[in-house]
Parts: sequence; structure tokens; C-alpha cells
Amino acid sequence: MVNCCGLVTVKNEPVPLKSIAVEVSVQGHVATVSSTLQYENQEQSPLEAIFVFPLPGEAAVCRFSAKIGQTEVVAEVQEKQKAQEQYDDALSSGQQAFLLEESDESPDVFKLSVGSLPPGEKASVSLDYVTELAVQADDGLRLCLPAVLNPRYQPQGSDSGSGGSAQVSSVPAGSVPYSLSLSAHVSSPHPISRVESNCPLDPLNYLNTEKTQATVSLAAGHQFDRDVELLLYYQDTHQPTAIVEAAQASAKPGSLMGDPVVMLSLYPEFPKDVMSSMTSHGEFLFVVDRSGSMECPMHLGSGSQDRIGSARDTLLLLLKSLPMGCYFNIIGFGSSYESFFSKSVEYSQKTMDEALQKVKEMRADLGGTEILQPLKHIYSQPCLPDQPRQLFLFTDGEVRNTKEVLDLVKTNAGSHRCFSFGIGKGASTALISGVAKQARGHAQFITGQDRMQPKVMQSLRFALQPAVVDISVKWNVPKGVSVTPLSPPIRVVFQGQRALLYAQLTGESSGDTEGSVMVKYSLAKQPVENQLSFSLKPAEDAGMTVHRLGARTLIQSLEVEEGEQDGEKEGVKEKVIELSIQSGVSSAFTAFIAVHKGDGEALHGQLLRRQVPTPNWYLCSSVLEPDMKLSELDDRADQLMCSASEFEVGTKSKCKMRKRNSMSAQKAKGSLASRVKGFFSQQLGFFSQQDFDSPAPTSKPVRDPLLQLISLQKASGSWVLEAALAEVLAKTEEEVSKPKPAQVDQDVWATVLALVWLYGFKMEAQEEWQFLAMKAVSWIQAQKVASVSECVQAGNTLLGCQVQKDTLGL
Repeated sequence: MVNCCGLVTVKNEPVPLKSIAVEVSVQGHVATVSSTLQYENQEQSPLEAIFVFPLPGEAAVCRFSAKIGQTEVVAEVQEKQKAQEQYDDALSSGQQAFLLEESDESPDVFKLSVGSLPPGEKASVSLDYVTELAVQADDGLRLCLPAVLNPRYQPQGSDSGSGGSAQVSSVPAGSVPYSLSLSAHVSSPHPISRVESNCPLDPLNYLNTEKTQATVSLAAGHQFDRDVELLLYYQDTHQPTAIVEAAQASAKPGSLMGDPVVMLSLYPEFPKDVMSSMTSHGEFLFVVDRSGSMECPMHLGSGSQDRIGSARDTLLLLLKSLPMGCYFNIIGFGSSYESFFSKSVEYSQKTMDEALQKVKEMRADLGGTEILQPLKHIYSQPCLPDQPRQLFLFTDGEVRNTKEVLDLVKTNAGSHRCFSFGIGKGASTALISGVAKQARGHAQFITGQDRMQPKVMQSLRFALQPAVVDISVKWNVPKGVSVTPLSPPIRVVFQGQRALLYAQLTGESSGDTEGSVMVKYSLAKQPVENQLSFSLKPAEDAGMTVHRLGARTLIQSLEVEEGEQDGEKEGVKEKVIELSIQSGVSSAFTAFIAVHKGDGEALHGQLLRRQVPTPNWYLCSSVLEPDMKLSELDDRADQLMCSASEFEVGTKSKCKMRKRNSMSAQKAKGSLASRVKGFFSQQLGFFSQQDFDSPAPTSKPVRDPLLQLISLQKASGSWVLEAALAEVLAKTEEEVSKPKPAQVDQDVWATVLALVWLYGFKMEAQEEWQFLAMKAVSWIQAQKVASVSECVQAGNTLLGCQVQKDTLGL
């Protein structure tokens, strides 16, 4: 079932949220984000507003306050049930109350209940959180403020009636009645190279000559109509750092907040010889979302490819890039799941061709998004000897049982690695980042104009390259000081991956004021050592960013433990609650509660509930299916008319209403569209006439020469001299065949031509074809051709290129 609730109120009036102001303070690899939300009750009755606040998956909420009129109330952390009861009691007694709690389904969704606002009253809600910044494949650090939270899918049979399920409303883009301002202060031990964003920015303003501090802001007039993403780039990012944060002066020594906390950053650089090596072993499982939402376009604008089409192109690249000797399978999932093969098969020309044919036929036709069952199926299959399991998960992240999925991945983390890809707007950071972190993989997000293929091939490079293993961390501190790790041990680090470790420093030393940490690991069977020194007497920092991130890390570990150990479940839960209250960091078992005690008089008049909308660029929860029978149309229309808050839209989600070929179908669907339009406009009031009458943008498929060439390559890495290859090279068969050097095999000649064409015309896309080119070179070398230089020279002459033999790797 898709939760698609609209503006639930007796009147169709503007929502009370007026503006959002965000201030970001970045320190190296971590950040503090402070947000202020302004509300105003424009109703004639007291109003209870609910706002869904999506946070990064690694966020730790650390401050929450509410201001009604001139009175400000700062919230405190309490056990969740107690906080909810206090909130309900406050409302019923006429007091203003504010409640912030983590969603039961997903840790990156917080439900903000503003409480009772008198008519005409204004309210200001402030929310602070700290977060680790995700490292991208190009060494950038990503900070995302998600504006769109796609409707979360509730699997069939799950309990959807709990109050913790946060509903999200949608309005047409451009109609969001609130705006966003954002400013960021960036500080780093290393110089700041640049700051980029998917939104217009004011120029970067450096604050010192070393360029280690800078400020940047969103350009004026920005509307909160898309994910806001900042990408930060530093010099010397691979140098490890150890930062110690002083204890909180008011906290008890020996407690987490009463002791210093150290944060160790490990972001190793991989030598070029390691980068160029590639394993030929592994079981590669590609798990692809085939739910209806995958038919949404990758981005706005005409000609945009849909998500499932981009996934098909990506699978083509992956299948052509796999090494001989590995095993693979492809699993599509939605409300159900389908495997290409009953079990993983050895990679060969036969199995590759069979898989490619199935990829061509793959559609977004499996209904909703249920990841749990296909993962359970995969984990039930025994791992293959000497074939490490590598899982590639593609989804637009529209699931609502995120925690259950993460717990399952955590339980099976020792048997595989997982590389996850969040596709499109609103992909859950908790889901995408969580599965990759639990399974020692790497997460990527494909948003805006991003192409899926380069990011996926970067992750394939991680999967095929040696990783940092045998990691050990040894703390050296003076007598009287002890170290308590707050983070689980690091088991593996991939190229391009950063690890942050937190530890509590307890006790004092009479003499030494410095400690050190020795980090050892193995890379490509070569030992590596790093020793870092740090101060045991750091300057006081009121922000407590490192402490709170350390607390959040420990809380997350305990929450997983709580889900696994039924015998000690209550004890672990109590530990989480105690740590959450002590540190001021929210958890699944606690909530922030603030109550403004007024005159205590009972409320007069009806209390309205207003759902604050988030903008939705796509009508991805449409009502029509291309294969729907005419007899089903009225039933579907009746389903839609049942309720303004919950309705069934069928098992397939379509981005736009589609035309039928037959006149009778067109007439029937026209009638349904009219009824649906009336339902949305009259009952929910947030779709305009244009949303229904504007024709859907159509895109003509363009035959990409690169994908054509890749589709022609054999599993061995070679190409065949054929008409299709000549077409890609913009030549006739005769023009391609005639210059072939004598005594050279036709397949060798064809493969050399393909390589020359790639290096001569497609260098900008090298990340996408680098592995299949490596396969081609290996195949040519195995043929022991004596006249390779002559072939390359003849290929350059034919294609008008100047590619050197050494450039090709020959």
C-alpha cells in the first residue's frame, strides 16, 4: 500500500509552514546542521500540524526547541512512550506541546508534531543535528538536505496502523508555500578546493589565506523544491586525522559526555599498481528494483530516460565487464521477486547472452517495493567456495521496513559485501547507506542529471580490486588513562571509502598530555602502518559534535544488538535509553518533548490536524496500468473514491496516464481520468488542471554508439568483424575489412579497432568501459599476435585517430 495522504483539513487553505532557515557548520568530515522552521496558524480554530522531517541516515538529533509568541521552550529527551503520553496530556489540557520522534520504520524519518497553536498564533521550531559526511567516488564529501521524501511502501501484511507511521503529503512543484535559506561555514585541517551544489550558490568566500575556512550560501530566492546537495572537496584528503573533543563541563566524569572523546579518520590512498589489478573471482548478484516507481524519469526535462531503462543499460555494462571465471545472477524485485537463474551460474558466452536477452525484456512491472524477501532468499543460498559474494542493490529507496532490512543485512554481513545505489529523488539515505555500511560495501546516490553507469562502474572497480583488510587499531595512552571504543571494529576499507572511529578517553595522567594511535592494515598483501598523535587536553568545544556522533554510533550498535539478543533485549534497550538521555541524542526508543504550560484552560473549538506537504515533481502514484482490462477500470475508480487519506492505486505505479491503442480503451480511461481528476482536485485540492491536461513528455530512443559497441563484445573480451561493428565505426564492411594486415585473425583486427575507437572517441566515458577494455587487451595478449603494432597503426589510419599502442595497454 502506498501512503499518499493529501491536505487533511476541513478547508483548502495554505499550510502553516512559512519558511525554513538552515545553518551548516562543517568540520572536516563531520557537520552540525541547525534548522529553524516558522509556522503560522491561519485557521479560525486551534491547529495541530504534523511535519515529516527527513534526515541523513547517520544523523544524530541533538537539540530541539519551540517558540510560541515570545515564549521559548527547549525540549528534553525522554523515553518514547512517556514523551507521547506527556504530549497527549498537554494537548488535552490546553497546553502547547511539541514532539519529535524517530519513525518506527526508518531512522531517517522524524515526525514533528507541532501541537496546539491558537488561531493566528506563530510558532518557531528549531532542530539541530550532527552528521558524518558521506564520501563520494571522486573524493567529495556529500551533505544532503532531503526536501522530498518519496511515499514509503508498506509491505503487504505489515501493521500499518501504528501511530508511528509518518504520512507524507505531496503538492505540485512550484506550489510549495514555504522557502529555504541555507548558509554553510566550512573548516578543514586541509585547504578547501571547492564547493559544488545541484542548486545555485553564491561565490565561495575564503576566510583565511590558507583556504582552510570558507563560507557559502544558496543563492537568494531558492524554493524548497528539490534535494539540496552540497559537495565539498579538500586537498590532501587521504591523510589520516585524530581529533579529540573535551568533556562537557557539567557532565559526570566517567560518563560518555563527562570524558574526552577522540575521532579517528581513516581514508587510505591506494597505489596505482593496486588500482590496476583486478580479481577474476567472485559471485556477483545484481538485485534490481522493478517496482512501478522505477518507470519515473531519472530527472526533469524532456528526453530523460526512465529509471528502469537506465538500469537495463547499466546491467549491459556490468555483464560485459565481468571477468571470466566468476559467477553471477540477476534478481528483480517488487511485491514479489524473480531470478534470471535458479542459482548463480558461471560467466560464459552462453550465460551472458541468456542474461542479456532477459535484461532487454526487463520492465518495472512487479508492483511495490519489498526488498526483505529477495534478500532472505539470497542469504539462504550457500556461498560458493573461493568466490566471494558481491551484492549490487539498485532501488529508488521507497521502502518502509528499513530497520528490518538493515538487521537482516547486519546478521549476514560476514558472508558478503553490498554495493547499494539510491536512484532518483527521495531515496532513503538510511536504507542505501545502511545496507552498504552493514555489509562492508559502498553507497552511491544517483540524483538530478547524474548518470547511473559511471557510479555503478566505480563500485564495480571497488568490488574487483583488493581491499584494505586485517585492520588493527592500537591506542597508546599514558598510565591512568583508558580507552573505550564506541565504534565496532573496522573489518574492511575499499578504495574511495572513509572510516571514522570513535573512542572514549577515561581517567587522567599526571604527566603526559599526549596519546597516540597505531593503525595497521594489509593492502594487496603488503603491510601498512600509520601512527597519529593527539592531545589529551583539548580546548573546550560547546558544540560537542564528536561526542554526539560517538554516542549515535554506539546507540546504533546497541539497537542492532537489541534486535538480535532476545534474552537481553530489555537490558540493551535500557542502555540505549540511558545513553540517549545522557547525550541528548535521539534513538528509536526516545523522543524529544517540549511542553509550554499556559493558563491550563481547556481548548475551545475543534482541533484541526494539518499535514504539511513536501513537493512532488512526479505523479508517480498514478492509477492506470497499460495492461488493465476494461472491466477493471470502474473498480479502480471506485477504489480511488473510497478515502481522501488512504486508497489503493494498484500494484503498479505509473508516472503518467498512458493512452491505449483501442478507441474503447481510450474512452474508458478518459472517463476514469475525469473521475480521478475530480477526486484529487475536490477532495485533496493540490493538483491543478494542468497536471492532468499537459501531455507527458515523450523521448525518442537514441542509439548510443558506445552502448552499441559494448553490446557487440563477447564474454571473452573480443569483438567479431561484422556489419554491426562497421556501423558503430561509421564505415562499411568493406572499408573495415580491407585494411586488415595479412596473417592477422579477423577477431583480433576487430578487437583492436574497437579499442582504438574507444580510446580515440570515448575517453570522457572511460570509467564506463575500462573493464571491458582490460578484458579485450587480455584476450589479444593471449592470442600471441606478432603484428599488434601494425594492427594499431592500420586502425588509426582507418578511423583517423592517433592512439598509441602503449595507451591501449598492449
